[in-house]
Amino acid sequence: MNKARQPFAILCIIFLMSTLLLACSSKNDEGNAAANTAAGNTAATAAPTVEATSEPAATTRPYTDYKGHTVEIPVNPQRIIYSGETYGDLIALGVQAIGYPLSMAEGQVFKDKLTGVEDVGFPINLEKTLELQPDLIIYAGIEEADFDALSKIAPTIIFDTFAPLKERMQEIGGILGKTAEAEAWLAQYQTQEDAMWAQLKASGMKEGETAAVFTYYPGDRLFVMATTGLSQVLYGENGFKPTAAIQKVLDADMGFQEISMEVIQEYAGDRIFLLTPVADEAKASTDKLLESAVWKSLPAVKNGYVYTQDIMKTSSDAATREWLLGEIPAMLNK
Repeated sequence: MNKARQPFAILCIIFLMSTLLLACSSKNDEGNAAANTAAGNTAATAAPTVEATSEPAATTRPYTDYKGHTVEIPVNPQRIIYSGETYGDLIALGVQAIGYPLSMAEGQVFKDKLTGVEDVGFPINLEKTLELQPDLIIYAGIEEADFDALSKIAPTIIFDTFAPLKERMQEIGGILGKTAEAEAWLAQYQTQEDAMWAQLKASGMKEGETAAVFTYYPGDRLFVMATTGLSQVLYGENGFKPTAAIQKVLDADMGFQEISMEVIQEYAGDRIFLLTPVADEAKASTDKLLESAVWKSLPAVKNGYVYTQDIMKTSSDAATREWLLGEIPAMLNK
């Protein structure tokens, strides 16, 4: 009896072991399938990410300057050489060039902010420019030969430093990758300018008052200023008005116009701003004007409404324009 049960027991054991092996195999197959499915889903999800990041961000872009040159310039230039009259635009945007004609900074309000800037000379020195290894050259000259020579060193654009402040700041902000900073500066400047005129009108400046700006150049040459320097601030929307004669110069979009001392009364306004020149010869001409009968007969002179300022501190750049917002009230209140 016991012998008959032994083969049957052995068969039962074999059957149970086979069932267990089949069950384990099925679970392993299910696990592997699940793992494969998960891996497949992960790969499918990750694929677009790999495709999206496969193209690096552009480091250059095409730019066409106001003279019509189309140049590939850096998106975010780091080593800039700036050769032009309005370096204070860069300072207002928190940018420092590696090279600049330092002689242009003599007497300027931003002169003490040029620490570390190399002198590239004026006219610009090609050898020094090459030595500094710029990634962008911003040049105010208009000679094609100069442009071609500089372009062999680094991407070069010709920049209109005589453009109106707003237009110029928006343009230079775009070139330097500082568009947001330029817009913020312009908004802040407008707020400060409006506050200045409100302050002056509250302290006695009359609506419709006219103003004129004069200066001498060597050669006994007298000029009335129009779309440049101090005049740009004075003839702001809420500021002084130009006289009829000066309005014609403004309408012609001229920075200044040479006039004779005999017709100065046609240009002189209720207030006169006299810019002190740099050259000794021009200073002597200014002294001669101040002693003349024509000058002493002007209403602004008789009323004590004549103000003097160093011509180098009346530039058109953004840093100087901001400085003048504090200086004009100081002049008028003297």
